[in-house]
Amino acid sequence: MHYVNCTAKDWREVNKEFADKGLNIRDVASINELAVLSNLESLNAEMIKVEIDKQSRFHKLKEIAIYQLTILNEKDFMKALKKLNERIYVDKKN
Repeated sequence: MHYVNCTAKDWREVNKEFADKGLNIRDVASINELAVLSNLESLNAEMIKVEIDKQSRFHKLKEIAIYQLTILNEKDFMKALKKLNERIYVDKKN
C-alpha cells in the first residue's frame, strides 16, 4: 500500500469499506508508512517555520517519503530473506 499522492479524501473514496467502518488511512498503514508519516509531519512543520511555500514542501516531502519507504521496505525484505535462509539452513541440518 503506497499512498504517496493520496489525500485523506482520495483514500476514503477508494477505500469505502474501511471508511464506512470509521477507519482512516493511518489505521491500515504499515509500521514503515507510519514511521515515514511521522517523519514527514516533523519535516513539514520545520519547513513551514522557515516559510517554504506549500508546493515546494509537497515536492520535497514526496521525494523524502518515496526514499524513506524504499529504504525501510528494502531493509524489511532483507531481514525476512535472512530469516528464511537461516531457517532453511537449520532445516537442512536437522
